[in-house]
Amino acid sequence: TLTAAITMTLAKSGGATAKKYDEIDAAPEEKARGITINTAHVEYETANRHYAHVDCPGHADYVKNMITGAAQMDGAILVVSAADGPMPQTREHILLARQVGVPALVVFMNKVDMVDDEELLDLVEMEVRELLSSYDFPGDDIPIVKGSALAAVENRDAGIGEEKILALMAEV
Repeated sequence: TLTAAITMTLAKSGGATAKKYDEIDAAPEEKARGITINTAHVEYETANRHYAHVDCPGHADYVKNMITGAAQMDGAILVVSAADGPMPQTREHILLARQVGVPALVVFMNKVDMVDDEELLDLVEMEVRELLSSYDFPGDDIPIVKGSALAAVENRDAGIGEEKILALMAEV
């Protein structure tokens, strides 16, 4: 959903071709299960740079499929659900980023519209920062942008949707 939100948001300024979620996760099993299984490639640009974006699987069963994509990354956006916090595969993603030498990370805390308690958001952020630090990333310094990719895709709640996607793009 985040990849779709990025392309749809940047398409408004001419920086990308808008891609819907089902255009990115196009395999039949991906569509049926609503998850990314294979890596997908999209391109976009901001005022700062051109991006070749690799959408990697987040689901625990498909983390191995991420290895091919991760080996060629200059940076990564780690997506963590604000509602669920870091999952077991989050740790695997961070470890993989460390092992293949991904030099820069930014975190997008997604689904903030599903959390009513600001303290819970702070707790998830603290947990993510500690996890990053445990793998020798500068957890205290890595930008964490809190928003909702779905809000951006659905063109609603700009304060947590489109504006947060633009804030994320300013950090990568």
